[in-house]
Amino acid sequence: MTLDRSAGLADTARALAAGEVSARELAERTLERIEASQATVNAFRIVRAKAALAEADAADRELAAGVRKPLLGVPVAVKDDMDVAGEPTAFGCRGDFPPVAEDGEAVRRLRAAGAVIVGKTNTCEFGQWPFTEGPAFGATRNPWSLPHTPGGSSGGSAAAVAAGLVPAALGSDGAGSVRIPAAWTHLVGIKPQRGRISTWPRGESFQGITVNGTLARMVADAALLLDAASGNHARDPHRPPALTVSDAVGRDPGRLRVALSLRPPFTAVPARLRPEVRARIVELADTLAALGHEVEEADPPYGPIGLTFVPRATAGIAERVAEAPFPALLDARTRGAARLGRLLGGVPLRAARRAEAVLHRRVGAFFRSYDVVLAPTTAAPPPRIGALHELSGFATDRAMIAACPYAWPWNVLGWPGVNVPAGFTAGGLPVGAQLLGPAHAEPLLVSLAAQLEDRLRWHERWPPGA
Repeated sequence: MTLDRSAGLADTARALAAGEVSARELAERTLERIEASQATVNAFRIVRAKAALAEADAADRELAAGVRKPLLGVPVAVKDDMDVAGEPTAFGCRGDFPPVAEDGEAVRRLRAAGAVIVGKTNTCEFGQWPFTEGPAFGATRNPWSLPHTPGGSSGGSAAAVAAGLVPAALGSDGAGSVRIPAAWTHLVGIKPQRGRISTWPRGESFQGITVNGTLARMVADAALLLDAASGNHARDPHRPPALTVSDAVGRDPGRLRVALSLRPPFTAVPARLRPEVRARIVELADTLAALGHEVEEADPPYGPIGLTFVPRATAGIAERVAEAPFPALLDARTRGAARLGRLLGGVPLRAARRAEAVLHRRVGAFFRSYDVVLAPTTAAPPPRIGALHELSGFATDRAMIAACPYAWPWNVLGWPGVNVPAGFTAGGLPVGAQLLGPAHAEPLLVSLAAQLEDRLRWHERWPPGA
C-alpha cells in the first residue's frame, strides 16, 4: 500500500498494524517532506531526524513482535513549549538552550502510545501572540497562503498538519492558541478541559489558563491524539475524570440547543466581527439547523471576565521571564508584559483566581438553557506575515484583540472547546468556528463536530500547493 500524506492519524496507525507500510518508511518520507518545506512553510524549530528514525526502527521491531499500541510507529509533532528528552525547550525565544533530561508528561504518554516524535514546532515567544514569527526562527507561513500567518501561538503545529507534513500535532492553548491557528489553517483543533492533557513539569501553565490540545484535519484524528496524550502526573493539581473522547466520534449527539453567539466578550478595545467571517459562521449555524438542532442567537453572560484574564496571563509571562536564561534577548513586548505581571501578581492575581468559581456559576447557568455555544473563533481572517510582529506592545494588544476577541474566555473557565473549519473568505483564506461547552463536555463537542464533518467534508480540501 502507498500511504500518502492525506492519510490521517487513525488510517496511518491501521496501515502500520496491518504491515502495509513500515514505521521507518513513514519516518523517512515525513522527514523528507519537512526538509522540503522548511524554506517556505518553516513549521519546525527542531527536526529530530536521527532520533525519529531510531524510534521508527524500534516501532517496527515491536510491530513485528505483534505489539499493538494506539499510535505505534505513527509520526507526530509537538509544540516547542513541551519537553522532549534530549532536546532544548526554547518556547520561541532566542538563545542557546540546554537539552532537557526528561519528557514532559504529555510527550511521555505519546511515546507510551507508540508515537514517533519527529520534531518540535515553532511558536512565538512564550506563546503570547496569534502569529508565529520572531528573530529566533523567522516566520512560519500559512500553507493556504504563504504571505499570511497560520496564527499562533501553535502556528508551527497547525502549519505542519495543514501542509500534510504530519497527520496530527500537539499544541497548547492559553487564549485560543490551538483554536486560532486551527481556524486559520482549516483544521480541527481541540482545547480540552483543564488538566485533561497534563502540562507537567508545570502543574499549572500561565496560572492555569493554558492547556495542551490537539490539531488534525479530521475530528477522529484530533480525538485519537487527545486520548493518547491524556492523563495526569501524580502531582498535577487538576485531574478531571478520565474520558475516551474517540468513542464520541460517529455517535449521534441528539437534538441539541445551540446558542449562536456573535457578540465579542468583554474587551478593553474595540473588536468588530468582519462580515465575511460572520457570513461563514451563520452558514454553519444554518447547517446545524438543517441537521435538526435548535439554533438561536444568545450570548453567555460573561460580564467583566477580561479583568480575570489579564492578571493570570501577565503573571504567567512574569514567571517565564524570571526563569529565562537570556532575558536581554527577549522581545520588548515580553518584558513589558512581565512588568505588568509583577504588578498584578499579588492581590489582583488572587482575586482573579477566586473569581473563577463565580464565573463557573454564572456561565454554567447558561448551559441550563443551551447545550452548546457556537461562536466565531476569530473576528478576522489571518493577517499577513509581519502585520503584527513589528508593532509596539499596546498596538500589538489592540490588533490582537481586534482580530481574536472570542477564544480566551474559555481559558479562564478551563472548559473544553473545539474549532471546526467554517469555510473560506472570497480570497481563499480559511476561517473557523468554535463549539464551546461546559465542564467535561469534550464527548458532546466531538460528537457534534464529527456530525458537521460528515456533512461538510472539510477534510477533503487541501491547500493549493500540498
